[in-house]
Amino acid sequence: MVTIPEYYEGKNVLITGATGFMGKVLLEKLLRSCPGVKAAYVLVRPKAGQAPHTRISDMINCKLFDRLREEQPDFGEKIVAVNSDLTKPDLDLSTEDKETVSGCVNIVFHCAATIRFNEPLKDAMQLNVLATQKMVSLAHSMKHLDVFIHVSTAYAHCDRELIEEVVYPPPVDYKKLIDTLEWMDDKLVSLITPKLLGERPNTYTFTKALAEHLVQQESGNLNIAIVRPSIVGASWKEPFPGWIDNFNGPSGIFIAAGKGILRTMRASNNAVADLVPVDVVINTTLAAAWYSGSQRHARPRSMLVYNCTTGGINPFHWGEVEYCINMTFKTNPLEQAFRRPNVNLRSNPFTNQYWTTVSHTLPALLYDGFLMLTGQKPRMMKTITRLHKAMMVLEYFTSHSWVWNTDNVTMLMNQMGAEDKKVFNFDVRQLHWAEYMENYCMGTKKYVLNEELSGLPAARKHLNKLRNIRYTFNTILVVLIWRIFIARSQMARNIWYFVVSLCFKFLSYFRASSTMRY
Repeated sequence: MVTIPEYYEGKNVLITGATGFMGKVLLEKLLRSCPGVKAAYVLVRPKAGQAPHTRISDMINCKLFDRLREEQPDFGEKIVAVNSDLTKPDLDLSTEDKETVSGCVNIVFHCAATIRFNEPLKDAMQLNVLATQKMVSLAHSMKHLDVFIHVSTAYAHCDRELIEEVVYPPPVDYKKLIDTLEWMDDKLVSLITPKLLGERPNTYTFTKALAEHLVQQESGNLNIAIVRPSIVGASWKEPFPGWIDNFNGPSGIFIAAGKGILRTMRASNNAVADLVPVDVVINTTLAAAWYSGSQRHARPRSMLVYNCTTGGINPFHWGEVEYCINMTFKTNPLEQAFRRPNVNLRSNPFTNQYWTTVSHTLPALLYDGFLMLTGQKPRMMKTITRLHKAMMVLEYFTSHSWVWNTDNVTMLMNQMGAEDKKVFNFDVRQLHWAEYMENYCMGTKKYVLNEELSGLPAARKHLNKLRNIRYTFNTILVVLIWRIFIARSQMARNIWYFVVSLCFKFLSYFRASSTMRY
């Protein structure tokens, strides 16, 4: 078999979702590690008054592409921005653009999707199911297509404890649901949504399951493979450790914990935190396209599915995540922290609710009250409310564990040559979690919050100040409570006087010893 870079040489690639987190990393890695690729067509819609080519130009100027820019200064010439909107009929492609991509594209990476877990069902169907249907239809018109890669999620079938690398029967008939949603108003859709979801926690996992079945049903003679990543996190190694550019998923939770805003969260310490670095997902995706594309004439009859997960190979638990976050942000604190980082995961919902009130709501109310008294706009309760909504969405995933079969991922790795295994590494057995988590947390500081490492001494000084304030407050609180208790109890007064006299005698003895010594 040819190597992965050799396979991509001279190929035209089409990418959806290229402006998203995974799409950016895919584009960067493809151009950097497969320099022979002919062109990368990216479907982009105009946004905020910016034309597609302007959005792409702005995107490739970010730090993610620095390494590629050094190695290949003219890499931007290979990127072709195509004006398209996946939610509109025929993808809103012009006749000329459709003829271009249909006539030259060899590989399709369909990464575009809405990742908002609580998206209204109609919107989630539009972006995750109907857009996929349009992409499959477009793929059928491509004259030289080798392979179509559909990026799904490992949680598409989270209603099962054991998830094999197969496409499962859908929860409902997607064609009937599409027809039904066309005439239903939003209020009626919201009423039937819980019944449709069944044991699934949200519309995201539900629609991704439907999309997988749609791809299987409408694939025809297309060569299609599905990649299912779990919780995609910051980069492990490429293009550099810890790269992340958004607050989505665990990143926002990590930042809230580092700022001292998040102190308690519902999670099982023993549940597996199935985080997977974004570069592992991208390397798996590129390798999957290489394998299916180069073996298209002898491919298996069943559609290949890759569970891109870590829990079954190199498990990491939420209790360990908690420890790593606290340790990293205490050593390398975020600037202007609200409190010292000290997040605690609690599996009991009642205990968690109590601590949510005590350590989140009450401090936020007090802080907002202080801001109002000083003539400033209150903001902490708004932040806490948003944080609680994000935690409720993630609660299902932090409180459960799943078992994913990864035989196809292992097979794919075994098919690769020694050099390809180095360049397109997705062997998570080599992943050292403590080091990765430190890089992840530091990545949120450097690339999401844009905080310079030169500000660390000031941040540490601020954290020490917060610690001293906390100790002083706790001491005053204990003394006040004790004094109130003394006023009501003769026994408490006796104990208090005994302790005070003991301390006085100890100090007198210490002073006398020091005097005798000199």
